[in-house]
Amino acid sequence: MTGTGMGSTVVRLDEVSKIFGSNGNRTAAVRDISLEASSGELVLLLGPSGSGKTTLLTLIAGLVEPTSGAVSLFGRNIEDYTPKELQRLRAMRIGFVFQTFHLIDSLNVTENVVLVLRFAGKTRTEAKRHAKDLLGQFHIEHLFRKFPANLSQGEKQRVAVARAIANGAELIIADEPTASLETKQGFDIIRLLHEYAKERNRCVIVASHDLRIVEFADRVLRLEDGVITKTQSRTFNAFPAHLSIQEDISVLSSGKSPDTVI
Repeated sequence: MTGTGMGSTVVRLDEVSKIFGSNGNRTAAVRDISLEASSGELVLLLGPSGSGKTTLLTLIAGLVEPTSGAVSLFGRNIEDYTPKELQRLRAMRIGFVFQTFHLIDSLNVTENVVLVLRFAGKTRTEAKRHAKDLLGQFHIEHLFRKFPANLSQGEKQRVAVARAIANGAELIIADEPTASLETKQGFDIIRLLHEYAKERNRCVIVASHDLRIVEFADRVLRLEDGVITKTQSRTFNAFPAHLSIQEDISVLSSGKSPDTVI
């Protein structure tokens, strides 16, 4: 079992495999993977394209069923959830961040965040107020009324992260969140996810081939051909604990490295 005693267990996989196809045309995307991910940590699934990272994320999210083994979310086997319970779980307790953002082009920035809050049961007035507060914390209040087509790649991903955490999600699942971004923009996004894990005591799982993310991770699980081949753990935070999310964004905007700020 690849795990940590950092906080309460959010995700647990026991000898999970996922095989696609049938008869003589079977492909094992994930093979006999066991791991745990806990609150307060950022776990990086590191591997090249085709290594099984995305399949593993869809298994964790309950979007596909394992061929064998068991997946548990929040202390409960995923097979014990009804489809409606899983849908509500993903709306209320899990946030998703994707490489291609998945913003709704016909909605402006505020409305993209409001939508997930409405799905979670907030009134339109509550959702709009909360969305604007959150976007303000991300220093993108000037984008409130802009549409995705008028945003830069970095701005789109920052909105996507705000949307993912809007409901206070206990688990964030991020699939290649920096792949479409320049270095500073990628640093910005992973920094926000790292701080969300630490300041809110949330579990963040990132799948990527981007080696720049390694320094942000509490643990790095290296995947190859659907198998975890190596696990590395960190005993330190990549960034000073005294910096808040708001201060971090200011540091990023100034172009300074966080370790130079006292």
